[in-house]
Amino acid sequence: MVGTPELERGTGVPAHVQIERWLLESIDGGELAPGDRLPGERELAGRLGVSRMTLRQALATLERDGLLVRVPGRAGGAFVAEPRVECDLTGLAGFTEQLRRARLRARARVLTATTVPAPGAAARALGVAAGSPVHEVARVRSAGRSPMALERSFFPPLPGFLGEDLTGSLYALLGARYDLEPRTAVEHLDPVIAGAGEAAELGIEPGAPLMLIERTAYAAGGVPVEYARDLFRPDRVRISVRSGIT
Repeated sequence: MVGTPELERGTGVPAHVQIERWLLESIDGGELAPGDRLPGERELAGRLGVSRMTLRQALATLERDGLLVRVPGRAGGAFVAEPRVECDLTGLAGFTEQLRRARLRARARVLTATTVPAPGAAARALGVAAGSPVHEVARVRSAGRSPMALERSFFPPLPGFLGEDLTGSLYALLGARYDLEPRTAVEHLDPVIAGAGEAAELGIEPGAPLMLIERTAYAAGGVPVEYARDLFRPDRVRISVRSGIT
């Protein structure tokens, strides 16, 4: 870790604020990288010449702002968080494209790829009878060192779909092989709480907040080609929508 600064006394700027600024500048300047572990509280407080309570106040603020992650236990500590990715819902760029724009490489771990009887919500969205066969694909999406999203999508029973490489952009696959590239979508956002299974896949604690995006995507002519329920970690992804007057 970079050298610790000498805190200024009698300036009216509290010590914990000076520590916050120093750590923020170190992160912004690349001196501290995502995943880096800060020295232990006792050591770091001693180097800065402050109490552990003052140091904890600074760390708590940076944790609240999503810049640090504090892990309890002997092997834990304070770690520099990975930056959040801007996910713009204004267009219809898939997750892979969103990360490409952020200069990150998207990765996908396939959990499920099978043909199932269509659940009610998926059947209504895809315009098929409940219980008729649809393809279900569930994936954990990552960039950097930790998972960002848990995707669960349903597709019409397209021939050969499940035999394709499902670790890349599924929208690109729909367009290239089936001429069904999604052009429009209706999306709904809801804050939810992580269940045990979802938490395990996303590397978070059960009960942690998640953002659910429920989506129906349509190809040209209004043909429904995907019904999805995606769960995003709000500490890794920030959702944005652009608006304007035309």
